[in-house]
Amino acid sequence: MKPFILLLFCTICLLPLQAQYNQQLKLAWSEEFNYEGLPNPAVWDYETGYIRNHEAQYYTRNKKNAYVSNGCLVITAHKEKVDTFSYTSASINTLGKMEFFRGRIEVCAKIPTGKGSWPAIWMMGTDRSTVGWPECGEIDIMENVGYDPLRIHATVHTPGSKRDPEAVIRSNSVKLNDAFSAFHVFAVEWYADRLDFFVDEKLILSYRKDDQLPEYWRFDKPHYLLLNLAVGGAWGGSQGIDNSIFPLKYYVDWVRYYN
Repeated sequence: MKPFILLLFCTICLLPLQAQYNQQLKLAWSEEFNYEGLPNPAVWDYETGYIRNHEAQYYTRNKKNAYVSNGCLVITAHKEKVDTFSYTSASINTLGKMEFFRGRIEVCAKIPTGKGSWPAIWMMGTDRSTVGWPECGEIDIMENVGYDPLRIHATVHTPGSKRDPEAVIRSNSVKLNDAFSAFHVFAVEWYADRLDFFVDEKLILSYRKDDQLPEYWRFDKPHYLLLNLAVGGAWGGSQGIDNSIFPLKYYVDWVRYYN
């Protein structure tokens, strides 16, 4: 995509949704990506190497896998050999730099597509390193797998859902006809008693705290944000990887946090 076209897309993302914001919310922090180069190190860190889910990529800190240009963060997956891995990509996060507790977290992004693609916007408890997963809690604001390109998923993970995933409604999805050709706003509104998930202001899932099911709630503590583009894996690669899709680009226009 030529730079001037990308800039146009990023600008378009800002305008029509601005008027839809809940006027009761106050902007507390934002990352607009209005600079050039590596993601701001005061906000973003990286996962590196092999991390999880039998994924096929090696996560790097390299600029070719995550850079900021023309008003967008661009996470790019390449087909290239690193050690025993055949792909590289990036997963950036705010752990130890920026944390979130309740309020509204929203991300304007244009996702990639293709068999093997697995972009995500998600959160985990800042205590993950001490209590582990899923005890830390996980909030999946947006996931998409390339073999089902039009479907956007929102999901919650807790110790209870790992042991008995069918006990509560913890996931839902919606179809977007232009899921990978246009920018969309993916958001969660985090309250003391529920998590509400939105795609372009449309509520797609309300996950509620139930005092009778304490193992299904781990959201009374701060979380950090992750933006990543996985390749393959237990879910994203369950129908294989199409090597013709690379390089694969995931654009993020902005991240905003309201309280």
